[in-house]
Amino acid sequence: MDPRIEEHARILVEWSTEVKPGDMVVINATPDAHELVVALHKEIAKAGGRVVTLMSSEEALRAYFDGASEETLQLVPKHLKAITENCDVYIALRSPVNTKALANVDPKRVLLDSKSQQEIQDIRLGKRWTLSVHPCQTLAQQANMSLEEYRDFVYGATLVNWAEESKMMYVMKEHLEKHNDVRYIGPKTDLFASTKGRIWVASIGKHNMPSGEVFTAPVDDSVEGKIYFDIPFLQLGKVIEGVKLTFEKGKVTDFSAEKEEATLKQIIETDEGSRRLGEIAIGTNRGIKQYTLNMLFDEKIGDTVHCALGRAYKECNGVNESAVHVDMIKSMHKGEIHAGDELIYSKGKYFYERTKK
Repeated sequence: MDPRIEEHARILVEWSTEVKPGDMVVINATPDAHELVVALHKEIAKAGGRVVTLMSSEEALRAYFDGASEETLQLVPKHLKAITENCDVYIALRSPVNTKALANVDPKRVLLDSKSQQEIQDIRLGKRWTLSVHPCQTLAQQANMSLEEYRDFVYGATLVNWAEESKMMYVMKEHLEKHNDVRYIGPKTDLFASTKGRIWVASIGKHNMPSGEVFTAPVDDSVEGKIYFDIPFLQLGKVIEGVKLTFEKGKVTDFSAEKEEATLKQIIETDEGSRRLGEIAIGTNRGIKQYTLNMLFDEKIGDTVHCALGRAYKECNGVNESAVHVDMIKSMHKGEIHAGDELIYSKGKYFYERTKK
């Protein structure tokens, strides 16, 4: 086994989820993640945890959508709810065989299924959970890399000293929490949001691995202005590009996309909460230098911001409820980030980078 796989497993168990003796651990993985699953079983056993692994695949999910009625899709999967309620740690691994398996499924059907599992998702978020990727041919191809290049990319962003990496993210969190608002300014963008009473979270690899972002939930009715997301992203099996959103009193009042606008419309019209932002964030991971159509990595790219339509995280004191949480990313190389009267980012540097000698 590649020793980097074993190191990846150790980080997920020791740092991300802090597995302890007696912990009930659930792994949810796809078949191509088998090597990492094996390494995780060994690390979880050494830590004294009891593990159960669930297998899923994109093709199996597609087959279910092809066969299920709308009534079936709205059934709450009580067995999944039970195992989620009774676990202490939940580890999700993405190593897909076909990222486009759901591309021709009516998005309304996918969203019905998502709504049926919203309560389970809320339970999962209350656990010690983490999400990671095991390098595979599909993700390498999606990123326009060879498999070996993609392995180097993944492990270069993942196998780092997260205790050390977290220091600057905490500095940014502290500065952002000194103020009651944030503003993104850049090409086709001038977006304002109040953050009064919200908590900024430094994402230091406890939930996402790799990580590298500082995020919060905006005050729901405070978002005003416009924003243009120039980095493509994959959602509902479709690549969406060139999204423009306009907000008034917290709600999307106008939108467009240069590609897959109909899919964007489906997302925005999912429910009342999908018309609002549940998250605003700043990417800080300098080890991730290009987008790969994988949001786990792309939203962490240094010199970017991202916003998510839909569900807000309660750890931020967010209250917006929705069946979806859809992230969209904007490059800020030509932009600025302000918090109150403080310039957080400008001319390609964060404030703490500008002060370095």
